[in-house]
Amino acid sequence: MSNIYESAANTLGLFNSPCLAKVELRVTCKGISDRDALSKPDPCVLIKMKSHGQWLEVDRTEVIRSSISPTFSKVFTVDFYFEEVQRLRYELYDISSNHNGIKEADFLGAMECTLGQIVSQRKLTKPLLKQGSTVSKSFIMVTAEELTGNDDYVELSFSARKLDDKDFFSKSDPFLEIFRMNDDDTLQLVHRTETVMNNLNPVWKTFKTSLNSLCSGDHDRPLKCTVWDWDSNGKHDYIGEYQATFKEMRGAMDGRQVQWECINPKYQIKKKNYKNSGIVILNQCKIIKMHSFLDYIMGGCQIQFTVAIDFTASNGDPHNSCSLHYIHPYQPNEYLKALVAVGEICQDYDSDKMFPAFGFGAQIPPDFKVSHDFAVNFNEENPECAGIQGVVEAYQTCLPKLQLYGPTNIAPIIQKVASSASQEMHTKEAMQYFILLILTDGVITDMADTREAIVQASHLPMSIIIVGVGSADFSDMQMLDGDDGILRSPKGEPCLRDIVQFVPFRNFKHGSPAELAKTVLAEVPNQVVDYYNNKGIKPKVPSEFESSRTFAP
Repeated sequence: MSNIYESAANTLGLFNSPCLAKVELRVTCKGISDRDALSKPDPCVLIKMKSHGQWLEVDRTEVIRSSISPTFSKVFTVDFYFEEVQRLRYELYDISSNHNGIKEADFLGAMECTLGQIVSQRKLTKPLLKQGSTVSKSFIMVTAEELTGNDDYVELSFSARKLDDKDFFSKSDPFLEIFRMNDDDTLQLVHRTETVMNNLNPVWKTFKTSLNSLCSGDHDRPLKCTVWDWDSNGKHDYIGEYQATFKEMRGAMDGRQVQWECINPKYQIKKKNYKNSGIVILNQCKIIKMHSFLDYIMGGCQIQFTVAIDFTASNGDPHNSCSLHYIHPYQPNEYLKALVAVGEICQDYDSDKMFPAFGFGAQIPPDFKVSHDFAVNFNEENPECAGIQGVVEAYQTCLPKLQLYGPTNIAPIIQKVASSASQEMHTKEAMQYFILLILTDGVITDMADTREAIVQASHLPMSIIIVGVGSADFSDMQMLDGDDGILRSPKGEPCLRDIVQFVPFRNFKHGSPAELAKTVLAEVPNQVVDYYNNKGIKPKVPSEFESSRTFAP
């Protein structure tokens, strides 16, 4: 059975896509064996990344002379892609003080892992393996830290007083525009406030914008701020302007106000006693840390991966080679390819590597009644399987014992996983996020109940991936994916978040399943962040959770 698992896994590769984040990796080794009785080793570590089946050197550390427990100062910066399996290999060498060449150096051991394993544990410690997979007494520890950029947000609250009156029969209707000065001297609109009608002392609503949008992360970048008197014909009257920087705005972070004179340059030239056209006041400046996907993963949030498999009769007799469930001795079917492609990535973010696996649409023993949420291992009290390979083996074992039947109802399995996610929601902590992978060969028959289940699940820490297997017409399934509009329940209640991703497997049939995984998992990081940010749930910092947890291999 493991041959099929390995065959499916070996088809995975690497693809280029915009990286989710940059990660810094630091390396320490412990207990390096002395190969030379007269001196200690001079260690150096090479980091390699697997691409198209080959290990390619990415970088290497400095050489530390005479050390059995080196801590290297070299920092490796790598792009992190949640939706891809990024395989890394660390090789430790003893390099003679006479030369720095690797060819003549002594190989002391190697360690292989994935980048996902490192970032999910923050600190990965594993023994170094020598030639022939012999475990040495030496250990290597790799720590990960996200390289943060200008992804913070700032909350600003403006008001003004004694603005010029531009209207004859009423007072001005002022609004404020803030522009960023670009490097090429062009202006980029950052924010336009609402209009406050008939008021020379307006208080505009508090608004939020990213630091990147406001000033490109440059706190000294000039900002042009203009106050207008709104007119219904669109020909707004100019009141005045001022120039500011975010550095100046930060003065309002400690409860003080920051003020600028609003100046009309024409009045300044023409009017002898002109002072200003009013005062603009920044009442509040608050920096808001927008947490990233890696903040939550490195804070201990686990991805709880669950798979649900369609066992309806439309798949065909598993004994027939035309069946979608046919088990070929060496070639995995589409169900297995999709399962392994997605599961191989999700398993790196689950500490115990135990995955619930369910089936639907089959008559199951002993009474052969139709079930839409039965455990594939037939253990209803504990439906978990050991690793993705365990799910594959449970799938193969259960097939001969089932009677494929119908209909194709998926609402029960969504509700089952949603029940677990609901318990997690009540903890008000970012500890578990649920991903449900549904593999089906046809259009579902309980569409109304499924829509209702998805809308309710959109309030929970949960995402749903549906992969259509086979050649059926899946056009009706596209409505479940909220990309083209907001999914609503039969009662009209809208989805709180877009949590469903649907793709037909045939779109990736002639490519690598890794491309399928990349497509269906690409939205998950943003879904995780959106859920916790909307709930106001912050990730735990390393000191708040047990960093020395034992992770399954």
